[in-house]
This record gives sequence, C-alpha cells and structure tokens, in this order.
Amino acid sequence: MGRSRRTIPEELLLLALDPTTGTTAQPQSLDLGLAGAQLVELALAGRIAPDGDRIAVVSPRPTGDPTLDCALELLRRRGAPVRAVHWIGGPRLGLRQTYLSHLERCGMVHAVAGQMCGVLPTTRYQATDTDISREIKARLDSAIRTGVPPDPRTAALAALAHAVGLGKHLYPGNEGRSSRSRLRDLIRHDPMGGLVAHAVMDVQNGAGAQPRRNQPPAGRQAGPGAGPAPEPARGVPAQPHRGSMARVVAH
Repeated sequence: MGRSRRTIPEELLLLALDPTTGTTAQPQSLDLGLAGAQLVELALAGRIAPDGDRIAVVSPRPTGDPTLDCALELLRRRGAPVRAVHWIGGPRLGLRQTYLSHLERCGMVHAVAGQMCGVLPTTRYQATDTDISREIKARLDSAIRTGVPPDPRTAALAALAHAVGLGKHLYPGNEGRSSRSRLRDLIRHDPMGGLVAHAVMDVQNGAGAQPRRNQPPAGRQAGPGAGPAPEPARGVPAQPHRGSMARVVAH
C-alpha cells in the first residue's frame, strides 16, 4: 500500500479533530472507530474479508503501513476468523494516541504543549493543513447532498463517523438534523463499512463485553477437557501505564 492515499483511520481522526481547540470529538468511542477503520482499510487492501459477522485473513502480506500491519499480524495469529465485535471491543490502549503520533510524523498535525489546571502537562494537536480536513468533509457533504452512492472509502468513512457519534460534531444543531440522518443512511452503501460500524455501535451498547455462553466465571477453573479461554482481540500492543503526572492528550 503506497502512502499517496490517506487511510480511513487517518481520515476519521482528522474529521474528529477540532481545528480550533486541538481536541478530538467523541474520544471514548473514537478508539473503537479507529479499530473498525483499520479493518475496513485492510479489507480494501485485500488482506482480510468478512466471513458472516467474522473477519478472516485472506492474505498476510504486509501493507507497508506499520500500524495496519500490526493489526493484520495480530489477526493472523488468531488462526481462525474473529467476530468483528470481539475484535473492536478488545483492549487497545492508546490507539488514538498512536494515530495522532503517526499523523504528526507524516506532517499532517503538529503537537502543542500545554497544561491542564495549570499543573498537568497536556498535548493538543493542530492540523497543519486545514484544507485536508475540509476536503474529507466535502466528500461526506457531497454524498449527503446529492444522494449519489459514494465510493466505498467515503461510504465506510461515513458509516464509522456515524457509529462513533461524530454526526453532531460535523453537523451540529437542529439545522444539521437532516444531514445527520443522511449520514446514518450512508451505512448501507459499503458492506464491510456497515459490518464494522454496527460492531462499533454494538460494543458501545455493551454487546462486545458480554461473556460467551458456557464460559466459566472469572477466577473459576474450566471443567475437564475445556479449552483455554479465548484471547481478547487487540489492535495495537498495550502501552505501559504512566504516573499521574505524565503528559496526557487533551480530549
């Protein structure tokens, strides 16, 4: 995969980034959306494919994007297709920060140091070229306004933007109500985007946290002959916990 085209996770994060404050909208659900966006990008690259409500690796060949390749390798290690809701709902500490740092290295954003309450160091991120974010938003606006079925990338981006709750950020107030409704409707134009968008919403509604049927309670040994508990899905390696005075990313 060349670097001439922005990836869907990058575009989703740029859409969520407020150009005035340098904070991201919907920070809690955005990590879920980024994990889903990775799946869509890998599917468009021909590395994975939907298998019902599961995700199967069809080609383990690296894409050339380190962050996507990390997710691809973790999916490959699972051995069997994994349910999208379990993958997206798995622990993935720091995925938003991983992509913010990635955008900074690519020159799309720059970090601005600050303080919270005059004490706690924080980092905000400003877009280096707001035309990029406007161009991404214009694609969504065009799909909403014209009603013409968008290309798969735009359809998937719209589905994920709706799933993580960016509708009110992109189209605020009563005047944006019809645009938010049309943004939601774009979910039907891309099967993979629709699959991961519904998985993101299911996780937010608690579906991804439900224990599997016949799974023994935590702390209790499984019965004789039972297999090991399934490994939770991960998008990026967990980052170590830092002390309370560590620099934080402003939401």
